[in-house]
Amino acid sequence: MEFNNLNVIPISENKNRNRLFSRYFIDHLTNLPNIYQLRNDLEDNEEYSLIVFNIDNFQTINNFYGHMVGDYVIEELGQYLKNNIKDYKVYRLSADEFAFVIEKKMFFYNLKEHLESLYDSLTDLIIKYKENNIYIDFTLASSASKDNSNIFSKVSMALKYAKDTSSTFWIYEDSMNFEKNYEENLQLSDRIREAISSLRIIPYYQAIVDAKTSKVVKYECLARLIDEDGKRISPLVFIPITKKMKTYSTVTKTIIEKSFEHFECFNCEFTINLSIEDIVKKEMFEFIMNTLDKSSVSDKVTFEILESDAIEDFVKVERFINEARRYGAKIAIDDFGSGYSNFSYLTKLKADYIKIDGSLVKHMDTDKNSLIVVETIVEFSKKLGVKTIAEYVHSNIIMNKVKELGIDYAQGYYIDEPSLFTSYKIFK
Repeated sequence: MEFNNLNVIPISENKNRNRLFSRYFIDHLTNLPNIYQLRNDLEDNEEYSLIVFNIDNFQTINNFYGHMVGDYVIEELGQYLKNNIKDYKVYRLSADEFAFVIEKKMFFYNLKEHLESLYDSLTDLIIKYKENNIYIDFTLASSASKDNSNIFSKVSMALKYAKDTSSTFWIYEDSMNFEKNYEENLQLSDRIREAISSLRIIPYYQAIVDAKTSKVVKYECLARLIDEDGKRISPLVFIPITKKMKTYSTVTKTIIEKSFEHFECFNCEFTINLSIEDIVKKEMFEFIMNTLDKSSVSDKVTFEILESDAIEDFVKVERFINEARRYGAKIAIDDFGSGYSNFSYLTKLKADYIKIDGSLVKHMDTDKNSLIVVETIVEFSKKLGVKTIAEYVHSNIIMNKVKELGIDYAQGYYIDEPSLFTSYKIFK
């Protein structure tokens, strides 16, 4: 009998192929089945529930201990979950994410009880590394949808919602309309991206008056974005999206360029908002200094540093302030009294102005605590020789409070609404 024409695969080669094939479905670090195995296991099965376990502080662990320790944590955690989560099959999905599969379909209330029990059993989870106790913070997510179609998308949306709301876990339900919200956000992102690429970013100007004389002394330049239908998109909406799309610097540069150009022809002081991100980035720092160097109104501008951003690198911020002052520019701390504010900022940054946060100003007439905080800020600022600006002045009562407290300047809808044009208005 001859076998010359038969395609016979040697046994050793067959074993190697099987070994390579099986490795494709195994996570090399934890030896747990991976996402490919998970998809394969779920492909022909509708009767299951999927739970995702995501480590909240994994980036912090990596940054503090290094990636080798991060890998060790994942390896140890994988083994712990495999050995202690007996009712589920455990998978590793990605760097900081694991999945558990329950071999039956569970609906909302049963699933909720399951997740509560699971979370409690894993609370205070610690991985020991040498002499260190590394605590694992985590979030869980699952789906109680009628069917398991697009299960990974549904659980991912639930996980994001849980993270955004600082919940211990979240369960996706069909009634939540997450898909609709995502679709609307994607459409809005497209509108914003198109408006930015077409440079339909314009400054609106809002007057700031001297509280004693009621005369306009400067204008704040506020970013507005116009979509292709001519509709204005609020900065509260488009600024966070531009940061996610990494186009925020384009907005800042455009507002700076157009504002400087405007006030070259209109001899008046003006203010421009800057985030800490703007100040510490080398590219933006150089752009601003180049603009100041070429402009004839560099001594008319005040840069308002958004105080709601945490300042982690005071050296870079102080460098920016010192360089900007060389050109005659002034510095204001915006939204003081909220966010990360503390009085040490005033002594470190040596600001020329403080803008008292609007959430305090607008309630001075009804909230005693807000009034006390504003009084304290004003008193402290006067001792340091720093001028104060009250924003969100929305009524005659608030304006009278501003004058009564000795606040230097005022801004708000009672005085002037943001508009495309500037004019020397007198507040009466």
